[in-house]
Amino acid sequence: MPKGSNTPVPTTALRVEVTRRAGPGIPDVDASALLLAGGRVRADGDLVFYNQPAHASGSVRHQGKETTGERVTDTLSVDLARVEGGVERIVLAASADGGTFGQVPGLTVQVSEAVTGHPVARFDSTGATVETAFVLGEFYRRQGGWKFRAVGQGYDSGLEGLATDFGITVDVPQHPAAPLVQAMAPVPAAPPVPASAPVRLSKVTLTKAAPSVSLAKQGGTSGVMRVNLNWQTRKHLTGRRRGARPGDLDLDLCALYELADGRKGVVQALGSAFGALDRPPYIHLDGDDRTGAAANGENLTISLDHKEHLRRVLVFVTIYEGATSFADLHATVTLQPQHGAPIDFSLDECTVPSTVCALALITDTGGDLVVRREARYLVPERGVSPQRTVDRAYGWGMNWTPGRK
Repeated sequence: MPKGSNTPVPTTALRVEVTRRAGPGIPDVDASALLLAGGRVRADGDLVFYNQPAHASGSVRHQGKETTGERVTDTLSVDLARVEGGVERIVLAASADGGTFGQVPGLTVQVSEAVTGHPVARFDSTGATVETAFVLGEFYRRQGGWKFRAVGQGYDSGLEGLATDFGITVDVPQHPAAPLVQAMAPVPAAPPVPASAPVRLSKVTLTKAAPSVSLAKQGGTSGVMRVNLNWQTRKHLTGRRRGARPGDLDLDLCALYELADGRKGVVQALGSAFGALDRPPYIHLDGDDRTGAAANGENLTISLDHKEHLRRVLVFVTIYEGATSFADLHATVTLQPQHGAPIDFSLDECTVPSTVCALALITDTGGDLVVRREARYLVPERGVSPQRTVDRAYGWGMNWTPGRK
């Protein structure tokens, strides 16, 4: 689509992919969406991005990032049939983390039908220089239906400037957004945005080159920390176990723990060992999810108010049923302290017949907890359970017995 053009879109579930080329020196790009009424958000919850991955209406969700070869894709799901009546536009934006869009080759936004994969619209954004945020496109209501418009409006003040321009309150010093290309037509003034907690835009992404981060340095010293695992299947998972139907993939998020007094154990759905936050082990498994949806997935909660009782915690994931390998699985891990920047990382592609993956190791280092990205696929020996396999790999030294859910 040329810049400024528009096209009708179906009022069904859509998949929005913001894609760029990968390579050394190329900044990361994060996709986001803003739901607007009268040209502004109604509240800070109308921004959907990596720190607020789902809108309350369920109409827009941030699905995470995937790297395939030389391409990196950040995905949003949009269900126009679930958009609230007061929302007139959904702005699709991107922000550059660690550089400008002039350093980002092959920036594209594509809209497809979520179920069939049929392409609906595509806009290639070119000619960027010093911009650090872009409005790439927007969905807008027209005569009882929806259309998509290719926009291409740039900002040199990043996600912060773009968000505040649409009425979001952020928790960092605010600067006025400065559009670098011709602005869209003015819109009528909207009522003041209701007061709410500021939106936190900062984040920490762990990589092989920078695998660790201190929670204290990120402000995560109290409250709780939620650990979320969500996943998507690229094609199909190999070797479904007998009796499992297509789509019946069941991954279990688990945690081995060692307390300061030497006690050890596991938190997992198997055996209903869900743990607790107000007493040892100060870790709680929220539930057992089979969908991998970004807003839900599998969640562990760790009490940072009792961090002095935690010596080490190893977060790992096992395949309970539905497959015999993590091959063709795209998964993202997010650790969200109640106070402090979220910490996230993606799992590498699995190339071995693994049914258990060590995700993150959280270790006490004298009053501070350090999070280390593991992303380590393990292959159990014949007759050895995934839990026993991860125990041996990290030297926990526990005794294991069979369990059921």
